[in-house]
Amino acid sequence: MNLFVGLGITLVVFLVMEGVTWLTHKFVMHGLLWSWHRDHHQPGYGVFEKNDRFFLVFAIPSFFLILFGSMNAFNHWFFIGLGIMFYGFAYFFVHDIFIHQRFKFFTRTQNPYFRALRKAHKVHHKHLGKEEGECFGMLWVPLKYFRESFK
Repeated sequence: MNLFVGLGITLVVFLVMEGVTWLTHKFVMHGLLWSWHRDHHQPGYGVFEKNDRFFLVFAIPSFFLILFGSMNAFNHWFFIGLGIMFYGFAYFFVHDIFIHQRFKFFTRTQNPYFRALRKAHKVHHKHLGKEEGECFGMLWVPLKYFRESFK
């Protein structure tokens, strides 16, 4: 496979993962598997949560796609797995490190995008139950929060 086609597949999958994340967060995490996600919405949760299981839900398929795709001359499965993996890294850095401050980095940013991202996630967490949620994505920020971050 042409490297540029492969990298294009990786980029498209990375972008599509935002939609997959939104749908999974709204309908699975706040639906069928709320029992895994509930502790993430409770104040004072620990270092590890049941919610961290969702890492495996995405990491395991990504690992196998990369593994099997690399055994077959780095075909499209490899690049699909790579896109999922890169989104997983972005999710970890943005959600766990930046937003929830599991590690104390980037605590005082004045960047409007990052401020909007934090605000949208804070609004999501104001709901302690699984109903009435909003802002289910990770990287896409609704415009109203983006506009507020410039004030």
